[in-house]
Amino acid sequence: MFPRLIGVIHLLTLPGAPGYEGDFTSIEQRALGDADAYARAGFDGILLENFGDVPFFKDRVERVTVAAMSRIACSLREKFPGFLGVQVLRNDALAALAVAAVSGADFIRVNVLAGVMVTDQGLVEGNAAEIQRDRARLSPEVSIFADVLVKHAQPLSPLSMRRAVKDLVQRAMADAVIVTGEATGSPVDWEDLREAKAASTVPVYAGSGVSPGTVRRALETADGVIVGSAVKRDGDPSNAVDFERARAFVKEAGD
Repeated sequence: MFPRLIGVIHLLTLPGAPGYEGDFTSIEQRALGDADAYARAGFDGILLENFGDVPFFKDRVERVTVAAMSRIACSLREKFPGFLGVQVLRNDALAALAVAAVSGADFIRVNVLAGVMVTDQGLVEGNAAEIQRDRARLSPEVSIFADVLVKHAQPLSPLSMRRAVKDLVQRAMADAVIVTGEATGSPVDWEDLREAKAASTVPVYAGSGVSPGTVRRALETADGVIVGSAVKRDGDPSNAVDFERARAFVKEAGD
């Protein structure tokens, strides 16, 4: 069973990253407040990510980041009744698995599980072999949600949506596939979503730019949606969750 509506918790800047203001308790409380708003609005899943830690490391974050996210994830697991996911930006899936293993999270999100993408962090390479072995060793019950041709990136060489999805599912063993737009908050290309769904044998999510006005259309094709910006105050991902926006999103999504 997979969550249908996943709300993103964009963490404020964590210890060790530029811009950290020294008040970890307020960061944790903000995350718990967002989780509460999502739960009351009717979301069945949340995704925790270190959104405020710009600029991002390419594939290995600092140890303090893993410690901070583990603490917050454990707090969220105690309070949020639904599915809990973890993403460690930019692409530290091994850290995400470690956080999931100690917190009891249900899934992780990986930007680049297979292939090579050109990003603002440089070349980001998939590492499915090590990730899948670590999952088998640490937390085999954790699902892996993998982005296909992820946002804020371009493939190193031309690659069709169909081929990219098949590689993720058949060769990298992804449990779910996420289709995004070009950037955070950018709408998904509907044809990309349809092609991904046609090529996939696992659930497919619309992972960016879905709004109350487009969520029903997204769910006509996708198995679920991942939303952040559209349900934040003023539509800004760095702001707290706006309960009224979140509730409106759930109502528009329907059953």
